[in-house]
Amino acid sequence: MRYSALTQRIAGDGAAAWRIHDRALALREQGVDVLLLSIGDPDFDTPQPIVQAAIGSLLAGDTHYPAVRGSQGLRDSIARHHRRRSGQAVDAQHVIVFPGAQCAVYSVAQCLLDPGDEVLVAEPMYVTYEGVFGACGAKVVPVPVRSQNGFRVDPADVAALITPNTRAMLLNSPNNPSGASLSLTAWKALAALCIRHDLWLISDEVYSELLFEGEHISPASLPGMAERTATINSLSKSHAMSGWRVGWVIGPQSLCEHLVNLSLCMLFGIPDFIQNAAQLALDENLPHVAQMREEYRQRRDLVCASLNLCPGIQAIRPDGGMFVMVDVRQTGLSAQHFAERLLDGYGVSVLAGEAFGPSAAGHIRIGLVVDRPKLADACRRIVMCVTNMLEGRRA
Repeated sequence: MRYSALTQRIAGDGAAAWRIHDRALALREQGVDVLLLSIGDPDFDTPQPIVQAAIGSLLAGDTHYPAVRGSQGLRDSIARHHRRRSGQAVDAQHVIVFPGAQCAVYSVAQCLLDPGDEVLVAEPMYVTYEGVFGACGAKVVPVPVRSQNGFRVDPADVAALITPNTRAMLLNSPNNPSGASLSLTAWKALAALCIRHDLWLISDEVYSELLFEGEHISPASLPGMAERTATINSLSKSHAMSGWRVGWVIGPQSLCEHLVNLSLCMLFGIPDFIQNAAQLALDENLPHVAQMREEYRQRRDLVCASLNLCPGIQAIRPDGGMFVMVDVRQTGLSAQHFAERLLDGYGVSVLAGEAFGPSAAGHIRIGLVVDRPKLADACRRIVMCVTNMLEGRRA
């Protein structure tokens, strides 16, 4: 039977990147001792006040069709939260709620891009971006970065890639997988490019609450950027709510109206009991959020300190997020082969950097998604893997 061309555009290296994680899950089901560091799913439970809010909402009968654009209360809370953190003047009319940031990015791409449009995406790039833009027929133009510069984007490299077909740029700060963030100076230069070339900016800010150093800049708050920026965010990482599927877009009202139409024919909103819990998460000053951020920071420091004592590899210290990129090129293996050897021989599952683009080739991504004792054990296994590998080469 025949399938549409879409099925080919949404496949590719990004979809294939998860195979090693799937294999690690299968090994674990067979009883093998495997430490799963290959997926960005927080190991924390959702804070109890949020869970209780959802239970209370369910018991109150909030199980009917929701408002397609999101409840007024949640959109008010999202706008208020964004104003407080960014200084951007937005209200509920600038907010559309989606089932997760992934769906939000997909929907924005569908409303902004036509087949043949070019979108500049900074490497290393999250593995699903390729499929998201492929779905609407747009062409991804990767912006290379350098690990020796902490994987940070250079606006001059972005400028060099703009063509008459460029329609948008997508930037993710702090970045997944690298954890690199963008400074105010860099954002101002990128904003100037957007304005000069009449480009949309898709700003993926899902890790903004997990920034350890520096200050998060929401580029839509810069002069001339609100009307051309779609800001994507969610509660998945900041509040350990990855399974709840709560994300949103903040953008100009004209974009929001198009997003409502798309949601109407595809999603029809998310359940009210989830929205009510999400509203509490944003409105209450829950101590769990700061505690989780501090725990991620300590995990980052543990990994960097442990691995940077090992000859042959180098951990690239991230500004934020829940991952650490590690340079394994001195081992002589590709990142994919290194990850496979690490899983099969030492029981640690990580993702290979090649899945995130050529700029991350020769690097592995370690998820900070287990507690510190388990993370220390994973680091010991990685060091053992590298040491045995290098000694074998010398023998």
